[in-house]
Amino acid sequence: MTSVEDLDVVVVGAGLSGIGAAYRLKTRCPSRRFTILEGRGAVGGTWDLFRFPGVRSDSDIATLSYPFRPAQHEQRIASGPSILRYIRETAAAYGIDREIRFNHRVVSARWSTAEARWTLDIEGGGRLRCRFLYLCTGYYAYDAAHAPDFPGAGDFRGRIVHPQWWPEDLDYSGRRVVVIGSGATAVTMVPALAARAGHVTMLQRSPSYVGVLPERDRGADLLRTFLPRRMANRLIRTRNIVLGVFGYWMCRRFPEAARRFFFKQARERLPPGYPVERHFRPRYDPWDQRLCLAPDGDLFTAISAGKVSVVTDTIQRFTKGGILVSSGEELPADVVVTATGLKLQPFGGMSISVDGRALDPGQAVLYRGVMLSGAPNLAWCMGYVNASWTLRADLSSTFVCRLLRYMDRRGFDVAVPEAGAGTGPLQPVLSLTSGYAARAREEMPKIGARGPWLLRQNYLKDWWAVALGRVDGPGLSFATVTAPPAGTSAPSPR
Repeated sequence: MTSVEDLDVVVVGAGLSGIGAAYRLKTRCPSRRFTILEGRGAVGGTWDLFRFPGVRSDSDIATLSYPFRPAQHEQRIASGPSILRYIRETAAAYGIDREIRFNHRVVSARWSTAEARWTLDIEGGGRLRCRFLYLCTGYYAYDAAHAPDFPGAGDFRGRIVHPQWWPEDLDYSGRRVVVIGSGATAVTMVPALAARAGHVTMLQRSPSYVGVLPERDRGADLLRTFLPRRMANRLIRTRNIVLGVFGYWMCRRFPEAARRFFFKQARERLPPGYPVERHFRPRYDPWDQRLCLAPDGDLFTAISAGKVSVVTDTIQRFTKGGILVSSGEELPADVVVTATGLKLQPFGGMSISVDGRALDPGQAVLYRGVMLSGAPNLAWCMGYVNASWTLRADLSSTFVCRLLRYMDRRGFDVAVPEAGAGTGPLQPVLSLTSGYAARAREEMPKIGARGPWLLRQNYLKDWWAVALGRVDGPGLSFATVTAPPAGTSAPSPR
């Protein structure tokens, strides 16, 4: 039989999550042989894919960066290019870039209980085997997005683009641009487009909450001035985590007060008489959908300067020269940007099977927010919806390393969560009411209501449970497989 390379751990994805996972494996599980499989040809994941004007994080850089290598950015909300550069520099600094196999897209993963191994089929015919599979693929499709079928789009004489595939040759200088959408992408893009475009119109079906955050963190600057860099970074990160948890709790506990706060922020930054009620008062409560951020209120500044208009209406159809909305107004456009949302896709679109039985992601329940019920030796990196992705991603990698070390100490080959009555009522892993979350609700894994099946949107509570709690808790079973794997090269020593 043909020999197939056999590894201890395979990490899928070389983005923010995958590089962080590799660091934890190298430092906490140094005896484990691993590699990173990246379907594309570059490090960075989302931050390499998105190239639209103004692309940036909607989380503060102190919590978005890795705790083991804080980013030294002056801006509180870092730009996409600077985040990409930071990820690549981190990969190079720890030799992680040498562990990445580019253009290795995993199309299927097949588990064999008899051999306690995953067999990974790579696009183009390659194959690998591993003892443990860690999916750092995010939760949306890179090759697809939500694209509504707009009536009359074929009649439009201008150019229609989607932010996920921003064309390098697009010159919008002095042009009339209409951005369809009101989520984080639209709120990010619009002020950046306005710097060069003739005029930008943000066309939204309904408003979103837009919070204002100072671009420079003066408190952080002060701490870095008077304290050693390492101590200052830890204090800044801890402060931002606590403030984030507290702010989210306040919004959920006192939604009416939070509504008034965000409305007041918008009203104070817009001209007298501006219809704030129509364009910036959402129908839902804060954090029913993800909160948008405007550093230094850049969106409101662009509106006040007359560079940006906001239209809250629905699209009737495209015309040759723009978009006709239901009120009868025609919005003139040379370029239309459809910031209409992502298409969610768990596990990078790969098919997963266990002993020949297909695993349905929509029927699986997350254990500790990391492992999937019924899937042995498999972890999935999932971020928070109300805080920096990296906070939860690093906790996930910490748990994976704790689990691997526990299995080594006890001589176990297999760890598999089994959901039962202890999960409590099941609920979607993404609790948001946003369109992209609602559209994929049945396709995404579920979470339980209690115990290790509950995924909290609270880093402080999660840290205690995931980083310090028992690895061998209820719902997770272990086994030892004595039969050696057949038809493979010799496995690495324990």
